[in-house]
Amino acid sequence: MTLADAALLAAAATGAGVVNAIAGGGTLLTFPALLAVGIGPVAANATNTLALWPGQLSGAWTYRRHLGDEKKLALALAVPSLVGGVLGSLLVLWLPERVFASVVPWLIVFACVLLAVQGPLKRVLAKLPGSDHPAALWFIQLAVATYGGYFGAGMGILMLAAMGILIKSSQQHANALKVLFSFLINGVAALIFLGAGAARLPEAALMAVAAGLGGWGGAHLAQRMPPAAMRWVAIGVGLYAAARMFW
Repeated sequence: MTLADAALLAAAATGAGVVNAIAGGGTLLTFPALLAVGIGPVAANATNTLALWPGQLSGAWTYRRHLGDEKKLALALAVPSLVGGVLGSLLVLWLPERVFASVVPWLIVFACVLLAVQGPLKRVLAKLPGSDHPAALWFIQLAVATYGGYFGAGMGILMLAAMGILIKSSQQHANALKVLFSFLINGVAALIFLGAGAARLPEAALMAVAAGLGGWGGAHLAQRMPPAAMRWVAIGVGLYAAARMFW
């Protein structure tokens, strides 16, 4: 790893830490950077997962007050987050990346649409009986976590869209849950990648430090943003990510 490679990876990881804390989509910064320095797709995917995990840890810690308000929901959805993270990371080792590559940008666009119409849709769903039951979110979270363990670009945006609609708390509480579950999903995936020897440890260590700093700063910034601004930042990041992946 040259000095120029190290600078590129550190900058991408810092930006990813900030973006993940606010909206999600940081993988769209770090994954191309890892490919650019000559790391293969599967190793880049594993290294990226390991590298971004500290940023999600620092983000979750910064959001601990909001997570305390949502303790019951956080515990309920931790299970599908962990199970999905395991399933998705195993798929990385077993399947070619093109399996999900064709649907990823469409999933991100769908999440952006959900975020854009979140308010009216949330009001409609609130009138339906049992709309606050965690079962719907449980299965949605399992699907998103499986995708997140596999690749994860736009995972946070998908979670933010689903929770922003299906839970009755504020946008900040939804973002806190998103950061926590991203930490859990990437945590179990990182352990599996480490056990399989799939990640590049020097690059992951460098990026982990940068992502941790970015996640800490991004979480503090996110807590000062009004809900509408946070939502539109997430939509902007998502549309950019989808456009990059379509291209």
